[in-house]
Amino acid sequence: MKVEEIINLIDAKIVCGEEFSDREIEKAFASDLMSDVLTTPFDNGVLITGLANPQSIRTADMMDVSTIILARRKKATEEMIALAKENDMVLLESPFSVFHISGVLYSHGLSPVY
Repeated sequence: MKVEEIINLIDAKIVCGEEFSDREIEKAFASDLMSDVLTTPFDNGVLITGLANPQSIRTADMMDVSTIILARRKKATEEMIALAKENDMVLLESPFSVFHISGVLYSHGLSPVY
């Protein structure tokens, strides 16, 4: 599934990484606990989270996560945006809950990490 497809499905706003909107995403993982993200290796995936702070970007970078969706109308900070740009990440904001986003993406064929 391409990032641009995800944007349309979850009514997301692309905060940074517009140039990567044709990036192919294979898997998704949802968590607000970055310690869980650190123990769940997945490449070419998307992280769905409500944790809107720089730690989510740093954690995603460590795990080679290319795309982050901020759920529940959370807004990215300027520091988050700068870090995401520095790491060639796509950063999205969605008005929906983590549960809703996960369900929509799963029902449209995106695979879970496990």
